[in-house]
Amino acid sequence: MGTAIEKATERIIQESVPGKQVTIAHVIASPMPDIYERLGIDDRGAIGILTLSPYETAIIAADVATKTADVEIGFLDRFTGSVVISGDVQSVTTALEAVTDTLCNLLGFTTVPITKT
Repeated sequence: MGTAIEKATERIIQESVPGKQVTIAHVIASPMPDIYERLGIDDRGAIGILTLSPYETAIIAADVATKTADVEIGFLDRFTGSVVISGDVQSVTTALEAVTDTLCNLLGFTTVPITKT
């Protein structure tokens, strides 16, 4: 009588479980012009990108960013937590620092370091 040997199959299921977090805070210091064109925003020197959860935090981030530095909102989506800002490199960096500091220190968010390319 033979025995059947079964191999265990491991399955990994990933879910997005929104917490209070900044998952991306990035400055693109000197984007190629076609990036601005594809985003539909004016070339102001630099682009800042944020992704946040809960997603509605994008509204708070945009408010803090525009009150802190000379930046414009290029994109804001409260359904995905995405924010794109534009301005000169220093203004975009200052705005992202203010957003991450405010979310961390005032609202208890987990944040990531601001990266730059």
